[in-house]
Amino acid sequence: MQPFSIRICNWDQARAEARRIREQVFVQEQGVPLELEMDEHDPHCDHALALDAQGGVVGTGRLLPDGHIGRMAVLKAYRARGVGALLLQALMEQARKRGHARVCLKAQVHAAGFYRRLGFEAVGTEFFEAGIPHVAMQCDLISDRGRSAD
Repeated sequence: MQPFSIRICNWDQARAEARRIREQVFVQEQGVPLELEMDEHDPHCDHALALDAQGGVVGTGRLLPDGHIGRMAVLKAYRARGVGALLLQALMEQARKRGHARVCLKAQVHAAGFYRRLGFEAVGTEFFEAGIPHVAMQCDLISDRGRSAD
């Protein structure tokens, strides 16, 4: 049995756990104001929840209707254990199922290498969002760089 699994769900199903993780990671750890972290897009997104072997939720991310991936967050105790990669790959696969040829995201600069390893390329220059340096990145899902699960 794999130590982690991913569940794709709607906002009603994900809200409590996604909110808990995002508040801990973004609001408490990184100082992002709560009013910036929780937004009007959540009800329209597909949400990924990462579960540990006991069924506890340890990470989250979302896919917006336009193919943007965002709000990727993993609890500190579970980082560097493959949870983020599983979340990202599940969201990319969900985008493929929706027919998106490309996914985009805004990566915190310190995490850009993580996204590069999974097929993303930086586009444009660094910018600040919520006081944190970011870079826009994208990944073509129909090319080899998109790490297709086929």
